[in-house]
Amino acid sequence: MKKLIQIQKKIMPEVLDVMYRRYKILNQISLNESIGRRSLSNKLDLSERVVRSEVEFLKKQDLIEIYTSGMSINENGLNLLNDLKVFMDEIMGISELEEKIKKKLGIKKVIILPGNADDDSLVIKDIGKATYKYLTKIIKNDYIIGVTGGNTMLEFANCCHETKKYENILVVPARGGLGKEVEIQSNNIAAIIGKKFGGNYKLLHVPDNVTEETLNSLILEPEINKTLNHIQNVDILVFGVGRADDMARRRKMLDSDYQYIMSKGAVGEAFGYYFNRDGEIIYETSTIGIKLENFKAIKNTIGIVGGSRKAEAILAISKIKKDLVLVTDEGAANKICELI
Repeated sequence: MKKLIQIQKKIMPEVLDVMYRRYKILNQISLNESIGRRSLSNKLDLSERVVRSEVEFLKKQDLIEIYTSGMSINENGLNLLNDLKVFMDEIMGISELEEKIKKKLGIKKVIILPGNADDDSLVIKDIGKATYKYLTKIIKNDYIIGVTGGNTMLEFANCCHETKKYENILVVPARGGLGKEVEIQSNNIAAIIGKKFGGNYKLLHVPDNVTEETLNSLILEPEINKTLNHIQNVDILVFGVGRADDMARRRKMLDSDYQYIMSKGAVGEAFGYYFNRDGEIIYETSTIGIKLENFKAIKNTIGIVGGSRKAEAILAISKIKKDLVLVTDEGAANKICELI
């Protein structure tokens, strides 16, 4: 395919340009429900005249629907978009970048989406869709799926499709709650995914950060203990990765502890652990849920994280888990190339 693309670039560059433009338009319509032509023009930095012409073409090809409220992609368009992705990744150099980052990090697999989540929040939706697509390739009947919380994880949960393809699926939160935002807590995300996969889900009704005395007491509760046993036996873990400073603020960490972890070079956080760039633990919170030794033992782990700001956090987690599957974006990937 690569050789064919190189020939096309030399002989018919205008064909690739048109294909890329229409791919971007289709993708943007798929990410935005009922988007209007003017909004589409602004998002893609194309003239309204060009957008109008391309939209008319896509409509004639029965790839989109046009309503008074705006445009939406139909099933034909979604199928074509999925088929085009591999080809467009080659054109945009995404496939080459994926292989480059995989080698630099020394991990199992890297999936990269165009853009930078720091500049465009819709990139997170693309990451969510790609994560769901990969998950459906490895999930099996009777699997236990563990999930963490966070905005990126919520976007992934919302991107999952309702299906009854799998039997006896159980989804569990990998840890307790964090903060007051119920929507992005792992309990809520586990419930959303469990329902969409037509399976069951368990909840972990405990705070994420508690004293050791309270922690030991809660573990003895039968229902909590049962959920913790499920967590220790997950077949697939889907988790988000945070920046150390951002997560410390969300947890309302004491200023003295914050200064300590920053002085020790903390760059990333996952499962209540704060890591430096070499993947060394700088600080550990008292948390109920998955432990680092459990994380290292899980066969299928999918880390989803977007934005160049989180590049160092990705470096940290990749040091800990070499059979990791990473779903990220160009912004993070390019920053990783700068850092290594």
